[in-house]
Amino acid sequence: MSHDRRKVRVGKVVSISMDKTIVVSVEWRQPHRIYKKNVRKWSRFKAHDETNQCSLGDEVRIIETRPLSKTKNWKVQEIIQKGDLAEIQPDEIDNNSTSENDSNQLEGVS
Repeated sequence: MSHDRRKVRVGKVVSISMDKTIVVSVEWRQPHRIYKKNVRKWSRFKAHDETNQCSLGDEVRIIETRPLSKTKNWKVQEIIQKGDLAEIQPDEIDNNSTSENDSNQLEGVS
């Protein structure tokens, strides 16, 4: 397959749990068949990341390639923008705020 005819997609990295493989979510729009409003849809592609340099939230460009495994037909061409992820996860914030409220109530502070 020549480089001119290869498909290229841009999306966000949503999973890095596999070795040398990432999952990229690509958003695309399609008009609703009755109401004609553009509806957002997502496709998920497994892509080959040889150096494991991608992280969650990165915006990457992937290019179609020969089959590398049963479900992997794409490889990372470049990282467009590094993703910004919070160091504290939302479930940790909820736990911290509830423990502070409990300790304030025990001390009689409202």
